[in-house]
Amino acid sequence: MRIRQRLLLLAAVHLILLSNVVSAQNAIHPVIPGDFADPSIIRADNKYYAIGTSSEWAPHFPIYTSSDLINWKQTGYLFDKAPAWTMGSFWAPEYDYHDGTYYIYYTARRKKDQISCIGVATSKYPDRGFVDHGVIIDHGKEAIDAFVFLDKGIRYMTYKAYGLDDRPIEILGVKLSKDGLRSEGEPFSMLKDDQRKGLEGQSILKKDNYYYLFYSAGNCCGIQCDYNVGVARSKSFEGPYEKYAGNPLLAENASWKCSGHGTFAEGANGKLYYLYHAYNKQTALFSGRQGMLAELIWPGQNEWPLLKEQSGPELNPDIKLSFKDSSLDLGWQWDFRNSGTLVSQNAENLHLSGKVNDDNLAGIALTRRPVSGVFEALTTVVNSNNALKGLTYYGDATAAVGVGVTGNTVQFWSVQNKANKILASAHLPTNELVQLKLKTTADLRITAFFKQGNQEWQELKVTEEPKAESLTQWDRSPRIGLHFKGKPAEEAVFSSFDLKYMPQQN
Repeated sequence: MRIRQRLLLLAAVHLILLSNVVSAQNAIHPVIPGDFADPSIIRADNKYYAIGTSSEWAPHFPIYTSSDLINWKQTGYLFDKAPAWTMGSFWAPEYDYHDGTYYIYYTARRKKDQISCIGVATSKYPDRGFVDHGVIIDHGKEAIDAFVFLDKGIRYMTYKAYGLDDRPIEILGVKLSKDGLRSEGEPFSMLKDDQRKGLEGQSILKKDNYYYLFYSAGNCCGIQCDYNVGVARSKSFEGPYEKYAGNPLLAENASWKCSGHGTFAEGANGKLYYLYHAYNKQTALFSGRQGMLAELIWPGQNEWPLLKEQSGPELNPDIKLSFKDSSLDLGWQWDFRNSGTLVSQNAENLHLSGKVNDDNLAGIALTRRPVSGVFEALTTVVNSNNALKGLTYYGDATAAVGVGVTGNTVQFWSVQNKANKILASAHLPTNELVQLKLKTTADLRITAFFKQGNQEWQELKVTEEPKAESLTQWDRSPRIGLHFKGKPAEEAVFSSFDLKYMPQQN
């Protein structure tokens, strides 16, 4: 009897281990982890370049490079400084190339009237040196989500219109000038959202006798999102397009939800791949819409296509920076709308300072794109002045939490509902360097710690810990990073920044 029980136990353990192996093999990982929405991709000189939405973070529109569509590295940004005509909402960039020039068409909100328009920038290189040429598409209350298609020698711009009107959204098309910097003639309607479910993020391919228009339907962003990828086709580029009865091609699965807004590139194997975004169900709004990959499959001639999800590599997302050289890491971002951020590095330290707007209660945040909302961030502050210097978990100028040093005091603070609160504080007993830690838990609580020298970490205890859920914004994830709040002549000086992610479970 004991032998039989032991054999049954061994069999059960074997099944559990086998189940875990199969689960790990079937796991779908992003190819570009963290907040990287609305990606556009282009192949150039046997490399791939991808650019994505940056919303209200600067520098604007991060650019990644890959040799195999699976392993990606950030190599730059479209703009270090926002074009003069813009004020924010940097969304949905789109690559194009012709006549020796790379084009990026992008959405931004226009400063003079706060209307979202489509602008264009050009360069001889796919990841640097872009020069802005201003607005190319201005249509009513909103024009967003550019996509360019070459048909019978003529380039067309397609875009989303009427998203802010009391009428169905439409995908419109318009002819582009030969130099790609102007539209010509009147726009025409290609696909209409008669059911008013949401329609945007289009990408078009020609196959056999049809033009296939891939689109995103539903609500793109936030906790109530229901985005998915559908397809429609027509024998004419201008339409009318017939939607596929088997839609959606990409929808919610066990790990991911709200898939959408992507473009295609040909792999080295001759197959087509779709780079798009989706929310991880476990990390959700705290990791944002991450860069995903799917293979496009054509079952047969003139048949409707399929999209098969692909997995990226399982990477260690932890960060450990020591600021040993003068080059600023490309992963840093900041909220350009609410402050003038000044940041530099020397051989030992990172220096952060700048001036904030009058209604900015949170101060200056130099942040990283997170891959989870459960983490432990650490830094060492090496200078002493009256400015507040430390760590912050930052959603916006009106929604932030942090821990910092000011004078000989360490503070645990929050900004919420247009109020700045000191949640807890402690006196620093010595003039030694101060190490700070900001930690989050799976149930969204935020805790703060400090220590000097060889002492143990001391928690800044509060009656009710702040919750990270108050930091999320509808179109972007909150960021964790370094913090400064003080007079423009002051600065914060840091010798290190570490970010370690924790398991999601409690």
